Amino acid sequence: MTLDLVAREGLVLLGCGKMGTALLTGWLAAGVPATSIWVIEPNPSDWLAESGVHLNEGIPPAPAVALLAVKPQMMGAALPALQALGNGKTLFVSIAAGTSIAAIATAMGAQTPIVRTMPNTPAMVGRGITGMCGNAQAGTAGLGVARSLMQAVGEVVELEGEHQIDAVTGVSGSGPAYVFHLIEAMAAAGEAQGLSAEVAMKLARATVCGAGELAYQSSEPASQLRINVTSPAGTTAAALAVLMDPATGFGPLLTRAVKAAADRGRELGK
Repeated sequence: MTLDLVAREGLVLLGCGKMGTALLTGWLAAGVPATSIWVIEPNPSDWLAESGVHLNEGIPPAPAVALLAVKPQMMGAALPALQALGNGKTLFVSIAAGTSIAAIATAMGAQTPIVRTMPNTPAMVGRGITGMCGNAQAGTAGLGVARSLMQAVGEVVELEGEHQIDAVTGVSGSGPAYVFHLIEAMAAAGEAQGLSAEVAMKLARATVCGAGELAYQSSEPASQLRINVTSPAGTTAAALAVLMDPATGFGPLLTRAVKAAADRGRELGK
């Protein structure tokens, strides 16, 4: 129903890079007409130019949603293009890391309904996950609209408040890069054990993708899936003794990595 509202009243997409393109692709696939979408993008791809959306044609007077998909460092320069929509009924949805609801409200007006979200790049294949929170002006209705928009590219979780958004950035927003690096590291380790680069990468990539799909489809927790693979005193147990070392293993390393990402998100918000 909320996508019907967007189709009827229109949506403005400010920025259409990789994430903006993933979202736009999801909305079009979900049935939002291209003619209901206005995109502001200084460097449009060929696909965007041929998508049928209103491209760099200004903005409608009162769209249902304005989605902010520019990089955080470009937000200050980009927001004035949407100044006329502030303090009205248009819901502002931001996907920018480090840009607080307060910062957007300062630029657009204190009565502007705002939802802040943190999606991730698996949205490009319809398997993203987004954490979101909103201000009082957005309310339950605004969160519902934002949820419908983000569900077009994956799952959505609602946060207790904006204080949790940097943790989401550290876990899932930046998380795909950790997984890609895991593939790189597994392949390099395979090469160190005598495999060719091509075979090692194929094994690592398929293993991570397959394990991820198994975790996605299984009703068992990740801890049980790990146990299912681990025979007592076997090869997996030997590897896990290294990876699960309480001082030097994967757990404490990843805790430090997620904290570093979350801390950087907080720095960007200052």
